[in-house]
Amino acid sequence: MPDLRSLLSDGRVHVLDGAMGTMLYDRGVFVNVCYDELNATRPGLVEDVHGEYVRAGAEIIETNTFGANPVKLSSFRLEERTGELNRLAAEIAVRAAGGRAAVAGAIGPLGIRIEPLGPTSREEARDYFGRQVDGLLEGGVDGFILETFADLVELEQAFRAVRDRCDLPVIVQVTVGEDRKTTTGASARQAALAAMEWGADAVGLNCSVGPAVVRDGLEQMAEITTLPLAAQPNAGLPRAVGDRKMYLTRPDYTARYARHLIDAGARLLGGCCGTTPDHIRLISERVAAIQPRKTSVRVTRDVLPHAAAHPAPPLAERSGLGRRLATGEFVKSVRVLPPRGWDTTALVEDCRALAAAGAHVIAIHEDRGGARLDVLATASVIARTCPGAEPLVHYTCRDRKLPRMMSDLLGAAATGLHNLLLLTGDPPGPGPYPDYRSVVDIDSIGLTNVVTGLNTGVDPSGSEIGGSAGLVTGVALNHTARDRERELGRFHWKVDAGADFAVTQPVFDAAQLRGFLAEIEQRVPVIAGVVPLESARQAEFLQNEVPGVHVPDRVVERMRRAQARGAGRAAAEGVEIAREILGELQGEVAGIQIAANRDAVEAVLGSTP
Repeated sequence: MPDLRSLLSDGRVHVLDGAMGTMLYDRGVFVNVCYDELNATRPGLVEDVHGEYVRAGAEIIETNTFGANPVKLSSFRLEERTGELNRLAAEIAVRAAGGRAAVAGAIGPLGIRIEPLGPTSREEARDYFGRQVDGLLEGGVDGFILETFADLVELEQAFRAVRDRCDLPVIVQVTVGEDRKTTTGASARQAALAAMEWGADAVGLNCSVGPAVVRDGLEQMAEITTLPLAAQPNAGLPRAVGDRKMYLTRPDYTARYARHLIDAGARLLGGCCGTTPDHIRLISERVAAIQPRKTSVRVTRDVLPHAAAHPAPPLAERSGLGRRLATGEFVKSVRVLPPRGWDTTALVEDCRALAAAGAHVIAIHEDRGGARLDVLATASVIARTCPGAEPLVHYTCRDRKLPRMMSDLLGAAATGLHNLLLLTGDPPGPGPYPDYRSVVDIDSIGLTNVVTGLNTGVDPSGSEIGGSAGLVTGVALNHTARDRERELGRFHWKVDAGADFAVTQPVFDAAQLRGFLAEIEQRVPVIAGVVPLESARQAEFLQNEVPGVHVPDRVVERMRRAQARGAGRAAAEGVEIAREILGELQGEVAGIQIAANRDAVEAVLGSTP
């Protein structure tokens, strides 16, 4: 059974549930009904909602007790049943979880002002919260979520009420408006500082305006705390539809924003008002694609020497890229996209020109968002028609089962395609198939382990495959990751799994990459991603809307000034910035991988050693 404390301490990203009230309303429960009383009058309905969230992928579910404190219950003359209703809610949630999810007791604000903003003393408030905590503990919760608080003084009383009674983990969450502050004027930063002072186990934001505002608040929190961060945004702003207020933000948008929230530091992701099991299912898939929770294959380097049928050939003998990496020759790689359709004439022409300009490697980027020629087929064409450069296949794990990946990898080796950049892959964006669900069988770390085995002549089961596959394995490195410790840990796992080299995200700040590389304990050759900017608009887009890419303000401003002098000047400035970055990285990286139009690529290649 998942344990809330271990989920908070394992360094991974976990999924919370979504709205309870939204789901109950959609099932015909009117807003004038006490939703907390449903734990006694309609327990089956509440249990069904919990069950839907568990099936959608929630690892932590909250009890139906947001308003189950004696103050709010008194509006329905139910204050004397505070302990009972909370106990029943906890029992229902535990039953619905069925050992597949942890259960957190949900506690919301009292709905009254406490001192110094109101007549209720702090001691009285703590007593009110304590009656709710007693019932939840009796029902068997694994911990607590104190959520949607705007007053830090009131939130502290709720926290103290829990700590007076138990040492179970406590997640504290505040809600902020469009100004990124609570209604009492507290900032997300202040909430994080308070949570650390109290001794909370995690801190975050819920409800609020929507994912974008929550992201901003998390970034503030991440600057001053190492506590796990939680994010449960609303499904955007409610809109008037007839006589109802409805949340119309699509589940796929909320799920896409999960990546932004993780990049901002979120370790716990879920939803609040307006979110449903559909939102949580897509968030769960996004989290799985970024960080799969289960790996079907786990081949480790510790056991490979015992199972190896053949010694892995030296890196220098596997491919031209392997030779350059092994000897320290500076690698010049250019990234291209496979064509739409089957005609490769234009692509071949471009690749030949790039090889003539000095490119050693043509990296074929796998764009899974549209109908393009398969990367392996594209690489075969390039290998046959561009003798001056060899292909590097960007190969993603998403939407491929292990047997399919094994066939692809063996096919690559059989056809002379020896260079691979292994990527987990992002889930798809919105498209014409709303019911489509992405699949991640194993991630890039697991697949790197598999390739290491193939290079010693065995498959994941230990069966011989008839000799070494002779593959050169690259992995991704995100030097801009907000959760630096997690990214460093994942990179070390990739190296342990057998990675031969790494390719970074686009570099626009050489000092940032140097700082990251200085923290790496286990090194492999690192190839820097380079994107010569074409316009100020592109710079602003990359800075604000592309996760994993950091464009400093000074670079954006340079592009704006150049743009003011003309589009051609902006493109030339982008090339100059790329050249300057390469100059700063000399001696720090093993090569570059350029992604840009042909003219810009040739201009940058002309300035490399």
